[in-house]
Amino acid sequence: MTSPRSFVFIVPGQLKTRTGGFIYDYRIISGLRANGWQVDVHELEPGFPYPSPPVRMRTARLLANIADDTIVVIDGLALGVLPDEVAREADRLRVVALVHHPLAAETGLDAKTRDELDSSERRALASARHVIVTSRATATTMIDYGIDAFQISVVEPGTDHAPVARGSQNATVELLTVATLIPRKAHGVLFKALAAVPERNWRLTCAGSLERDRATVTRLRAQLHSDKLADRVRLIGEVDTEVLGAYYERADIFVLPTMYEGYGMAIAEALARGLPVIGTNTGAIAELVREDAGILVPPGDIPALTQALTQMIGDASVREKFAEGARRTRDCLPTWDDSARKFADAIDSVTAHGRVYR
Repeated sequence: MTSPRSFVFIVPGQLKTRTGGFIYDYRIISGLRANGWQVDVHELEPGFPYPSPPVRMRTARLLANIADDTIVVIDGLALGVLPDEVAREADRLRVVALVHHPLAAETGLDAKTRDELDSSERRALASARHVIVTSRATATTMIDYGIDAFQISVVEPGTDHAPVARGSQNATVELLTVATLIPRKAHGVLFKALAAVPERNWRLTCAGSLERDRATVTRLRAQLHSDKLADRVRLIGEVDTEVLGAYYERADIFVLPTMYEGYGMAIAEALARGLPVIGTNTGAIAELVREDAGILVPPGDIPALTQALTQMIGDASVREKFAEGARRTRDCLPTWDDSARKFADAIDSVTAHGRVYR
């Protein structure tokens, strides 16, 4: 039998990919290893959540070759589209699902694809002994998916200690958003809202991969030109931690108009730096951003977002009021050490309970 301080972690691509889900996986694995856990990582080939037949076949072979009774944590981006492959091994492996957010919640899916992903993920989750989620909001969704509450552990992402942002310290209000340029992150909604803001003393920096969805990036660049915002909005692509930290340091406002978010790691990072936030009241964001730390609007509501941006860009006292609230919030955020300990507790519970509940 596998040691209770070891398990296999299957990730749907390169572990050091700079998106929220992969960063979470990497930090949890690093934290567990630092505390004596043996975590054997298997990086799957690219393509998830739409793996090619050969990738699916090789993934099935990987699962089949894992020793009996091993605890296997599978990131939901992969697990959700492997219901048959996981079911074949579920009686001999102790499968733990890690769900960042439901696959069917991705923005821009047609009805057929959304239904297929929903059905596939429900079937895959039925084979899991335990489900780890990154927010209470996602835990509620898992219960709706038919998972018993006692089989769910909430392990929120951590944050690193960071200095309070100094801000731009000039007349130009620096806005920052950190998100891969994909439809769900709603950059186009943000650009439309900014085009309607009366004030023009602002500049927006968008940090996040420009490679994952090039068609979306092309549309967004065209929108910036048509809305005459190209001179005040920078798409800087994916940057490393040090460079991103410098952008946080110079920011006055953090904004994320996402249509859906399981947790909102970038927002937590902004709060850790005492930045006022403009975001959407979806997923766990309403839990993260207290009323005194920012303004939340309904996803996709351009007039409400425009009003929030106008209010915060146009009045330094409003920004400072919300910044004070953000600074009060930063000390309440979990650390990555906290998250690793909770993740360890979740894995230990699988060891303690042994066979799957059915």
